[in-house]
Amino acid sequence: MGQQKTAPENGTRESERRRTILRAAIDVFARKGYHGCRIADVAKEAGVAYGLVYHYFKNKDELLETVFETGWSGFIARARAVAESEGPLVEKVRRIADVAFEAYRVDPRAVKVLILEIARSPAGARINRQTAFVDVIRLSAQMFTHAKEAGELRPDVDPLLASALLFGSIEMGLTAFVVGLADARDAVMLERAKAQIADSFLHGVLLGGASSKAEPAKHEGAKHEPPAAEAPGDAAPLKREKAAPKARAPKRG
Repeated sequence: MGQQKTAPENGTRESERRRTILRAAIDVFARKGYHGCRIADVAKEAGVAYGLVYHYFKNKDELLETVFETGWSGFIARARAVAESEGPLVEKVRRIADVAFEAYRVDPRAVKVLILEIARSPAGARINRQTAFVDVIRLSAQMFTHAKEAGELRPDVDPLLASALLFGSIEMGLTAFVVGLADARDAVMLERAKAQIADSFLHGVLLGGASSKAEPAKHEGAKHEPPAAEAPGDAAPLKREKAAPKARAPKRG
């Protein structure tokens, strides 16, 4: 007689099946969208029986919610680790952009679902996305508050708005790749977009601009104009008034 499987083995198998179904749901949501996706599509993608999907998820809404919770919780954990770490604001902002773009590089379809089917679609209203988005903005707002207290941030910058602008810029940058405006297969383009978003944001909020805190990121193929050479006698005015003509002596008759 065959040996019965132990509880840990059964638990592992259950967990693997659930992950397989969830992965299939991400792929179908990314390909067909929430409204075009059917449970039968998910079952076919996962290679499981139609009824087995309902064993783990009660409906399509729960599938979408689980996709969001899984992907978003991972991003929040990594962003929190950066925001609460030691170091200058320049470094933290660039690392947060790194976290977001690395998530897209590793799993572009999951990020596509998060942006198009949850953040921007009416289907996302079924999920408590507002609380989740507010949490990440407040988290990084604390980072900007500490930077302001340390004298890194311009005194007129509001930390909460700065946080919203940072994540808004990152989201729009990723959207360009998600909707095909930029080539997601181009690793150089991904790096350039990530650096440009961080640099543009930092130049707007830092006291004295990003260049006062760190060297701007250098990108392959970027052209830099050489600084204009100083003219001799730099302190002299650029334009000089013409000297008045000397008076001529009157002619004798």
